[in-house]
Amino acid sequence: MTIRKAVIPAAGIGSRLLPLTKAIPKEMLPVGDKPVIEHTVRELVASGITDITIVVSGGKSLIQDHFRPNAALVAQLRADGKTAYADAVEEVGELGRQGHITYLDQHGPYGNGTPVLNAARHLGDEPMLVLWPDDVFVAEVPRAQQLIDAYEKTDAAVLALMPMDPSESQRYGVPVVEETVGEGLMRISGLKEKPKPDDAPSAFAAIGGYVVTPGIIAELRKQVDNWYTHRTGEVYLTDAINIFATENPVYGQVIRGRWYDTGNPADYLTAQFASALAHPEYGPVLRQLVAE
Repeated sequence: MTIRKAVIPAAGIGSRLLPLTKAIPKEMLPVGDKPVIEHTVRELVASGITDITIVVSGGKSLIQDHFRPNAALVAQLRADGKTAYADAVEEVGELGRQGHITYLDQHGPYGNGTPVLNAARHLGDEPMLVLWPDDVFVAEVPRAQQLIDAYEKTDAAVLALMPMDPSESQRYGVPVVEETVGEGLMRISGLKEKPKPDDAPSAFAAIGGYVVTPGIIAELRKQVDNWYTHRTGEVYLTDAINIFATENPVYGQVIRGRWYDTGNPADYLTAQFASALAHPEYGPVLRQLVAE
């Protein structure tokens, strides 16, 4: 089955970036000349995804406004002779049409598994991509496409992986690798969350990006049902994947490319700086500033 649907959970409050995110959703903070969530949407559209569900919460209307076509603004820009700006605004609206973006309000217990389950109820019983909206990947082949390719080889759930320095293991979920298939693809039996370097089961980190299969959705549903019975803890996607992986095949795909996390101030500034340095107009200006 070819993957054509994707979920972007965008209901978080961006607490690690406060007070910057007090009024501006973290997904709308710019990286280069685009808000970070637009990088994710572009990646999905470039990978052939035709149904994107963005799960939001209160105060996220700027996301909808950004992708909504604005014919009046385009017409005004063209009348003023600002053709390049008009084309850029029009293209963003076209992204929403190409990706058939729909929005869904999050409801249920806290945790990043909840928005995935919310969206799955509307997307049917088929595999889907899940990408976080605060990741930016720079790659010749989009990360989403690499995950889709891995799914088509394995017909199983897939996690995006990157090589890591063992000293940084306490920042990530680290996969338990059972078998190396080749070309960066490996079968895994679970994740160990933030282990000490001596306890890390491999030299890879699980980063943003998943192919989620119906079996994982079923496990998420069990977790949410249990939460409503006991109302303790949180519902996490990785917990469902871990349980599912004990009896079902799950794979990790090492992503070829560069990953930028924008979820905290230092990493956000790094992503901004790297994007600017790569820009043909802004890069020389910044290099001159550093030299001075």
